[in-house]
Amino acid sequence: MRSDFIRFNAPLLVAASFLLTACTPNSSKEKNLPSFSQGLAQQTQSDLLKCKKVDSGGVPPRITNLGKITSEDGLEWIVPANIDLENDTKASDLFNVCNDVIPNSFADVDVTNFPIHDAGGEELFTAYVFGDNYFELNVNGKLKVVDPLPFTPFNSSVIRFKAQRPVTLAIKAVDWEEYLGQGFETFGKAKYHAGDGGIVIVIKDKNDKIVAVTDNSWKAQTYYIAPLKTKECLLVNGATRNSSGCPTDDVPDGSQFYAAHWPLPIDWDAPNFNDQAWPQATTYSNEEIGVHNKPAFNHFTKLFDDNTGDASFIWSDNVVLDNIVLLRKIIN
Repeated sequence: MRSDFIRFNAPLLVAASFLLTACTPNSSKEKNLPSFSQGLAQQTQSDLLKCKKVDSGGVPPRITNLGKITSEDGLEWIVPANIDLENDTKASDLFNVCNDVIPNSFADVDVTNFPIHDAGGEELFTAYVFGDNYFELNVNGKLKVVDPLPFTPFNSSVIRFKAQRPVTLAIKAVDWEEYLGQGFETFGKAKYHAGDGGIVIVIKDKNDKIVAVTDNSWKAQTYYIAPLKTKECLLVNGATRNSSGCPTDDVPDGSQFYAAHWPLPIDWDAPNFNDQAWPQATTYSNEEIGVHNKPAFNHFTKLFDDNTGDASFIWSDNVVLDNIVLLRKIIN
C-alpha cells in the first residue's frame, strides 16, 4: 500500500471523530477523513412523492423515503441526502409521467411556456437536465431549483433563469436508495444491488446557442459512499476519495455493510468557493449509464447529444458507490 493513502482502522477513526466534530468545514480546507456508519438507517419520512404511474416498461415507481443514521463517531446524517423538496423551487417538467408530461420529442416542447427564475442578472439561460436520480441546481449562490421527482420513474427537467456572467453552476447530485443508509436497492432478482448515478446537462443562451455541457471540465467531489463491504477498501489521498477498490457486486445480504459520510461545506454553492483541490468530473457514455429504455432521455437525444455540443453523463470516478456528488462549473 502506498504511504500517501489512508487506510481506515480503529485508531484512525478516533482522529476522524475529533476532526469532524471539532471543526466546521469551509472552502479553504475541507476535512477529508470520513465518518463511518454501519447497517440500516432509521426511516424519518416516507413516500415523499406519491406517484402511482408506471414507466414505459410498466415498472411502478420506487418509494422515496428519507432516513437518519448515527455514525461511529456520534454524528447524525440524513440519508440518502438532506433535501427540501416541498419548500424549494421545482424545475419545470421536460418529461415527467407523474405529471402527465410525456412529449415524443423536443419538437413537442414549447420552452417559452416555462417560468424564468431570477439569479441576479439580465442574460437569459436555459438548462436541460436528466439526472439519475435527483439534483439541486444552484446558480451564482442566489437561485436554487430542485428536481421535482427524487427517485423513479425517470424524468427530465428545464430551468430557465436570468443571470450575470460569470455564471457559477453548483449542483448537488444524488443517487437514491431503497435501503436507507446502505446505498442498496432491489434490482431484478437481486435483493441487495448497488445502483448507479449520472447526470447530463445542456445549457443554452437566448439565441439557442449551447454555452455549456456536462464534460470533464466540471469539478466533482464525493460526500456519501455506500455500500462499503469493509471500511478498509476506501482510500483517501488529500481531496481524493477513492472507492475503486470496493466491490460493487450484488450480494444476498448487505445488512452489515458500511457507509462513509462527509459534511458538505457550508458555502459550496458560492461563486467564491475554492474548488481547486476537487477532482475533475468523470464522463460516462449513454451505454455505461444505461438510458436506452428511459424515454425521459431518449426522446431528446438531439438535445443531449447535439453534434455541435454533445453533453456527456458525469459523476465522480465511481458512478456506482458514490451517492452524493457535488458538481461545479463556471460559464464565462
